[in-house]
Amino acid sequence: QTISGEHGLDSNGVYNGSSELQLERMNVYFNEASGNKYVPRAVLVDLEPGTMDAVRAGPFGQLFRPD
Repeated sequence: QTISGEHGLDSNGVYNGSSELQLERMNVYFNEASGNKYVPRAVLVDLEPGTMDAVRAGPFGQLFRPD
């Protein structure tokens, strides 16, 4: 959530920022997907099903690819 906010992304991965610098460095943490949305390049979480479900159900769950 913190990194998304710093780069001007909302919980759906849509850029709402106001700085060229945010876009310039976006590829450090995010890949651009279809529809001008951004998805995290890497997610480091416990792969236990309960933990994965909690991440997906959280406010930024829409940010992750289903695979």
